[in-house]
Amino acid sequence: MTTVTEQSLELDEAGLRAIGARLAAVLQPGDVIALSGDLGTGKTTLARAILEGLRHTGEVPSPTFTLVQYYDALDPPIAHADLYRLDTPAEAEPLALDDWLVEGALLVEWPERLGRNLWPEALWLRLDGAGTPSRRLTWRAPPAWESRWPPR
Repeated sequence: MTTVTEQSLELDEAGLRAIGARLAAVLQPGDVIALSGDLGTGKTTLARAILEGLRHTGEVPSPTFTLVQYYDALDPPIAHADLYRLDTPAEAEPLALDDWLVEGALLVEWPERLGRNLWPEALWLRLDGAGTPSRRLTWRAPPAWESRWPPR
């Protein structure tokens, strides 16, 4: 059985953006960051901060309707998925997200939609506090993330 570390902290939006920049610095091909939380808690804000930390300078639209946005010019290449509109885990299969992990990393909003199909070595970040200036970030870090999370 995999040992998972779970902890939490309070952040404002600037703190959330700082965490995103620190995550960008340690992200590797094959990594999955699962971004969980209710609508309006900052999942897309955190994803944008990670992409900006990887030096992406263009627009970062929410992939709610396209399901996946690709940023293949980054190092590592990133696929940003939003699974909110999926009704079953099987609906994610055509997205071929596993294939992306060969050379890139995944940011997955609404990972709960995958059911048991979520990658066991994913860094799980849950945001709570929609509509408030402060967010609670709770994380579950599997062993693959031990030396990289929380980012220093």
